[in-house]
Amino acid sequence: TGGPQDAGGGGEAAEPAAGCPERAQRGGAARGRSGRGGRSRGNHGRSRARGTDRHGRLVDHHAVVGEDRADLGRGGFADVFEGRHRTLDIPVAVKLLHGRSHDAHGLSRALDEARIMARLDHPNVLRLKNADVIDGRLTLAYPLGERSLQDRMRHRMSLDKVLGYGRQLLAALAHAHERRVIHCDVKPDNVILFADGVAQLSDFGLAKQSLGTLQASCSGTVGYVAPEQAMGRPSARSDVFSAGLILYRSLAGVLPEWPYRWPLEGHGRLRRRA
Repeated sequence: TGGPQDAGGGGEAAEPAAGCPERAQRGGAARGRSGRGGRSRGNHGRSRARGTDRHGRLVDHHAVVGEDRADLGRGGFADVFEGRHRTLDIPVAVKLLHGRSHDAHGLSRALDEARIMARLDHPNVLRLKNADVIDGRLTLAYPLGERSLQDRMRHRMSLDKVLGYGRQLLAALAHAHERRVIHCDVKPDNVILFADGVAQLSDFGLAKQSLGTLQASCSGTVGYVAPEQAMGRPSARSDVFSAGLILYRSLAGVLPEWPYRWPLEGHGRLRRRA
């Protein structure tokens, strides 16, 4: 007991990452491909939500989420929809906290995410565009990417491409760790890819602020949680461990399983590729 495969059972549910339209098409907690129940609808599943502020549509002074909104992801505390920046007329991902999540814990967690992301300023960290409270519900707006790394991993990637994404992910983590922020949910779904080849780390909803190892509740995503994090003691090293699992899966084609006995499954393929 207590291994990484147990993580999340007694902790907090991971949230859908903002910034990825493909989250609208995978099966599971989210619908469609990144939560999708079907294939993407062209241009990586985008559906432009060009709503107005009439007919009960949710609006803030930056983003418009119409009734015809694209559902990008669903989680225990929040849903993510596609919207548009009203002034710049560019697509954005809008993370909307559930009405039932506005208890002290839910609101505190969402505000923590917004404040942490507002302090992080790095090319490989998804930048918070706006945070506002609308009709009593906290709304966060982020740039809208093309797809998540999880979606990209469904297709073969070159060694250079994998290493490029890996370098960007580690650069994002280094930036966060230098500011004493531990992400605690590093996984392919939370790495958002853009058309110019840039990868950005998203979803700091489970992030913790610490100088070192924390005593914290078990949280994260099964399969990508470091052993010490699964046992309630996450540290910056836990994020690096999770990033290593992402790189391993990208190159070996399989995700190693606890208790990580060497040689890991897929080791032969990894040696041939790298």
